Amino acid sequence: MTTANSPTDWISVTGLEKGFETDSYALDHSVDLGGRTLELHDASGNVRRLDIEHDRLRVDDGEAVKARVTSLRQGVYLLDWLDERTRPTTSCTVVLDTLSDSYTQVTGTLPTFDVIKTGLYERALGGRALTDVKAEISHGTLNRPFSDGACPHALTDELIGVRNLYRYSPTEMYEHVYLNEHFYTWHCLKGVEKNLCDTDACHYYKITDDLYLFIWREKIVPTLGIVMIDEQNHRSDGKIFGVGDTEEAPLANFPVASFCNRLNKTEYPDER
Repeated sequence: MTTANSPTDWISVTGLEKGFETDSYALDHSVDLGGRTLELHDASGNVRRLDIEHDRLRVDDGEAVKARVTSLRQGVYLLDWLDERTRPTTSCTVVLDTLSDSYTQVTGTLPTFDVIKTGLYERALGGRALTDVKAEISHGTLNRPFSDGACPHALTDELIGVRNLYRYSPTEMYEHVYLNEHFYTWHCLKGVEKNLCDTDACHYYKITDDLYLFIWREKIVPTLGIVMIDEQNHRSDGKIFGVGDTEEAPLANFPVASFCNRLNKTEYPDER
């Protein structure tokens, strides 16, 4: 009897970052919001003030931190930064929609190495989620008091069944298959993860026509991915947040952007 062993080609998030940064199709930093102060009003009545100056951000009266601002669609911006005052470090990403004066925020954290070492079999039998990457998603209004229904961003099923191709650089290419409201499959066609694939937890939000916020949480190498997908202009932009090579190593938080197009969409019979 012959036993076939497959190589384990999984790489760290740091290794992934090195692959993505070479000739990346990352968007330029947007200067549209430079010098502006924005107020985020949430459903609890809380208000946060964001002071943006080029690639620096001050939240309320805190210290200025490095931030990234990009825009796939005029009037809609993706703002991303890390809050290193918290333990563990918190990833903060906000879709700032100046067209509807609303926002959607994704706050994420990564598991510790002790938690990461827990096997998937133990998690499954114990009724636990297969990933301990956390993402808290909330909505609110921009520069005006919050009211129910004021934020049009909402969960969507419009991507379910879609198979998309993403070219992140001349050397990095992936396909995504959006399976259902909870899971999607990614497959590396070319690049540092070539032939690797997995199915992971995800969340889909519609921002406006053909513009989506897609969030995923990986389990093998703990990773939080957050991207905007513009199906009109065939572009995506966002970031990947993940653990370092060791417990002492800094966290990875790097931009990912692509030229993308739809390959097909699966239509299921009504009786499914």
